[in-house]
Formats: sequence, structure tokens, C-alpha cells
Amino acid sequence: MSAPVQELTTRARDVFRVVVEQYLDSGAPVGSRTISKLSGLNLSPASIRNVMQDLEEAGLLDHPHTSAGRMPTQTGLRLFVDGMMQAAEPTVEERAVIEGRLATAGPVEEALAAATAALSGLSACAGLVLVPTREVRVRQFAFVPLSPGQALAVLVGDDGSVENRVIALPDGLSADALTEACNYMSARLAGLTLVEAQARIAGELRHEKAALDSASRELIERGLAIWSQDGAARPVLIVRGAANLIDDTAMADLDRVRQLLDEIEGKEAIASLLGSASNASAAKVFIGAENKLFALSGSSVIAAPYHGRDGRVVGVVGVIGPTRLNYARVVPMVDFTAQTLSQRLWRE
Repeated sequence: MSAPVQELTTRARDVFRVVVEQYLDSGAPVGSRTISKLSGLNLSPASIRNVMQDLEEAGLLDHPHTSAGRMPTQTGLRLFVDGMMQAAEPTVEERAVIEGRLATAGPVEEALAAATAALSGLSACAGLVLVPTREVRVRQFAFVPLSPGQALAVLVGDDGSVENRVIALPDGLSADALTEACNYMSARLAGLTLVEAQARIAGELRHEKAALDSASRELIERGLAIWSQDGAARPVLIVRGAANLIDDTAMADLDRVRQLLDEIEGKEAIASLLGSASNASAAKVFIGAENKLFALSGSSVIAAPYHGRDGRVVGVVGVIGPTRLNYARVVPMVDFTAQTLSQRLWRE
């Protein structure tokens, strides 16, 4: 455990703040001579080195073997973010970019994509938006035969979306029974959500109101089950600007970048992390190995919840990047994007 900010001497706080700010700006370890020239602390390089040594022993700074300078540890970054950082409100230009992107977007889905693109461009990170779970209403079902034992289950939503899943066919299912199942589902289930469709099918089969043979019934139940289970388990996550994570400094640590990109591809884990920020009152910061997901890549996530018309949290917006982020600038930017997105959704 590191000492709280209040337990550091004034001199230690000043040196620590300069080291962190210089490191976040340059990405390189910071030497005592650099601090003496830039900080205005009126301390000699020798005095600064002594203070930096004390901060290193306290677990707040690290001393890379290849450099005479120091850089903040993960513990040091957390102390800085929670107790010392002076947040800079988004500039007029940054606000205009965010508000402009969200104002010109069409449907809600486009607004969410615009939010990620705006954050990605302004922060030079990857933008993330966890989309609210939305129950698609069924327009049409279809089963397309693939082989004697498999078919492609096609779901057309009322919003025009089309998704396909491969499904195993019940034994002994004839071509006529497959057609019968398609016709029945489209006629009886159109306009319902998947939950409503399952309830209707269960009721009709229970009371034997469905004039279907056993193979057709099994196919319908199996089809609805695969759609419902898959939809509930699949996180809806929009990612924009992943290429921003591959910059000049990243090229020196390609393994870390590769690991980070792999983590972004694992959307379920990222979605779970973002979901943990849904109860926060403002932007929440996850730094490096504080979360097991980023233990290898050493990445940071800044995320804030956004709200729907009734004031309930419906999703989370944020950015992901290296721990060397300009937290003072990006944290307020994420907060402002979440607030602007909420205002857009309130008007829907």
C-alpha cells in the first residue's frame, strides 16, 4: 500500500506530480535534471534525486534498468488520478466535435457509433460504447436446409436486421415439416420479441393449439431457444479507432499492443468490465493490472454510464489505451460524452 497524498511532504508531492505529468506527456522515464529545468521547484538535481528515491521506496515510482529516470508505478498512477490530478474541462472545440457528431447522427445506433468515433479521434485511444440491450421484434423466421442434419436459422427483425445461426435438425424432419415450421413461426410470431414468442409457443403447445407434428414442434422450440440464449449472452459492444493504439511508442512494445488488441477482440470480457462502471456517478478509471483483463497488456480504461429518457442507466461509453494516458484531459471528455449522449437519448 502506498501512502495517501496527505502523508507525502510538500516537496515529495511536487516532485511526484511533475514526474507523473512529464511521463504521461512523453511516455519516457523522467530524470532529475529534466525536473530541475522544467518544474520551477528551485531544487538541485541532487535534492530531486533524493526525493525520487524516497518515492521509489514508497512504491510510487519505478526505476527502469535502462534509464536514469523514474516513471510512475501503477500504484503511483492511481494515487495521482484519485488525489492529485487537476482535471481540464473539454475545450470549446472538443465539445463542438462531440455535440456535432451526436446531433447529426440518425438512429440511436448511429449516435452510439458516432460517440465512439468522436472519443477515439479526440483521445487518440480506441473508443468503446456498450450498447443497451434491445429486444428485436420478429418480422420473419426461415429455415434454409444445409445438409440432411443441419439448417440455417434466419431471423429477420422489424428493424431490418438479419442474423443467421446453424441449427441441428430433429431426426426424421421432412422438407414439408421444415416448410410448415417456417410458415407457422412467421404467421404466429411476427411482431413479438423472442421472449414473447417463446411464451406464445409454449402456451400453444401446452394446450395443443398448434397443429404441428412433433418434429416441427421440436424444430421451432430449438430455433427459439438458440436465438434467445445467443442474444442474451452476446454483448453488444461498438469499438472504433483500435488503430490508434499502434503509435510510435507502441512499436517498441509490440507484445503489449498485440495483447491489448486480443483483449479488445474478446468483447465479452470488455463488456463485463464496462458494465461494472454502470453504477458510477461519473467516469471510472481502471488502471493496468487492477483488472485481471489487463494484467498482461497494462492498459487503462476510462468509462462513464449514460442514461435513457427515464433516467435509468442504459449503457456505458469510454476509451481504452495504454496506462500512459492524459487522464486529466480524457476523464472529463468521457464524462462530457456520456452526458451529451444521455441528452440525445432523452430526446428520442
